[in-house]
Amino acid sequence: MTTRRTTLLGALAAPALVAASRAGAQTPEMTLRLHHFLPAVSNVHRHFLMPWAQKISAESQGRLRVQVFPAMQLGGAPPQLYDQAKDGVVDIIWTLPGNTPGRFPSIEVIELPFVAHKRASVNSRVVQQLYETRFRQEFADTHIICAWAHDAGVINSRREVRRQEDLAGMKLRFPTRQAGEALRALGAAPIGLPIPQVPEALAQGVIDGAVVPWEVVPSIRLHETLRNHTEFAGSPTFYVASFVLAMNKTKYDGMAPDLKRVLDANSGQVAAAMAAKVWDEQGPVVEEMVRRRGNAIIELSAEETQRWQRTTQPVVDNWVRAMGERNIQGAALLEETRALIARYGQGVT
Repeated sequence: MTTRRTTLLGALAAPALVAASRAGAQTPEMTLRLHHFLPAVSNVHRHFLMPWAQKISAESQGRLRVQVFPAMQLGGAPPQLYDQAKDGVVDIIWTLPGNTPGRFPSIEVIELPFVAHKRASVNSRVVQQLYETRFRQEFADTHIICAWAHDAGVINSRREVRRQEDLAGMKLRFPTRQAGEALRALGAAPIGLPIPQVPEALAQGVIDGAVVPWEVVPSIRLHETLRNHTEFAGSPTFYVASFVLAMNKTKYDGMAPDLKRVLDANSGQVAAAMAAKVWDEQGPVVEEMVRRRGNAIIELSAEETQRWQRTTQPVVDNWVRAMGERNIQGAALLEETRALIARYGQGVT
């Protein structure tokens, strides 16, 4: 009797166990590791990456989690981040395409001198849209969650920069190849460095300043080392850098459908807008903090800005020619980019 009862219960329980197993297979828990180069105190970490990760966790009811590892905690150097995602060393990375000059040529269009808007909200909509229509193939070995660009960059330096002549011989850290070429055209001595190396390079006298947006300044305590900050009025602005949030393709393809839907819902223009908000909101906060400290904040006059634009126009022309040699229609891409900036920037001050 006992044996028959056990057999019957087992037979009744078996379908339920199979159903539970199938349900579990459809909604497994997954933890993704996100690696980036700035410290945990940085605005991007605190105001974009962490809230983005928390939003994904909440919308997946805790089944999809993103662990964020700042300051290269998982090893390697910032220029290696993209390959860490491509090769599956980590699941997701945040990086600058400019860390690997020439590897992603099309996205450089937004980084050309005096092309981008002064607001990250505009630039980010443009870059994400262009990724979807123009840049996708260059990033085909990863899954791009979103692409964007920051607001107007600032020249942070030991001595004042009010005129083009003030840049002569000044050793300035640049973030992208095109920003470096623009600085060289203006008479500076550009030096390419990942952001984490800037404080040590300043302390050792390797550089005289760094070209970064306001948002980054406090994360590397730049306002404590450099007391002069030159910014640009209006749009287009001198330079911006682009970014990508890239994921290992195999990891993405292997996600359960319901978890993939949560990630997708927090990708593209949605994520790009979240990122842009950090620069547009935190930039003025940092600028005011630096102003209260007593540092000199210099705004180039409209006339001087036009001089800089004329001087750096050959950088734009050279890029267009170089793109032609790589079978990329640089002139058409530049025209489309400017049209999108004008469209999305209409009414944005």
